[in-house]
Amino acid sequence: MIAKSTTLMTANEAASVTGVPLRHVHRIIDAGLLGSAVKRRNKARLLTPTGLVGLKLAHETADVLTLRGRRAVVATSIWSPRQSMIRADMIVVDARAAARTVRSGLSLLAKARGIASSTPDVLRGTPVFKGTRIPVHDIADMLANGDRPQAIVKAFPQLDRDRVRLAAIYVIRRAILTP
Repeated sequence: MIAKSTTLMTANEAASVTGVPLRHVHRIIDAGLLGSAVKRRNKARLLTPTGLVGLKLAHETADVLTLRGRRAVVATSIWSPRQSMIRADMIVVDARAAARTVRSGLSLLAKARGIASSTPDVLRGTPVFKGTRIPVHDIADMLANGDRPQAIVKAFPQLDRDRVRLAAIYVIRRAILTP
């Protein structure tokens, strides 16, 4: 369902990709539901790409399955990522919707990685939208403060709604990768 990759993701990135609230990501990790899909590097907990569908399924089945059933569903999704129908506690879980959500989130994350550039001679290295001098963080802050994307595009005609929307994802990604 999800292409194998060696890229590990922080809890913030995993939350962004899956749509699972960050505090629930940490709870699912703390409960040990993701097992070997969680790696530890320099005191950080990182998730493997195959663990993302398991994370989404663990969150979505919280009110439906027992803990034992959730563990079985998540383990199956991690060890057999191409399996779309997973049985647990006499219930069949269709993992295709979770996989679609993860694929879409990974695509957005990849796009967000490509919207900005940073060079010392442009605003002293502040990440800006490629081809502009507009700081990505400023647009993300505007979104966080409740400005509507269409109002931002009107104020900054060099941008389109897609780039504005990706700014928030870029800032989340950058914040967790730099100290």
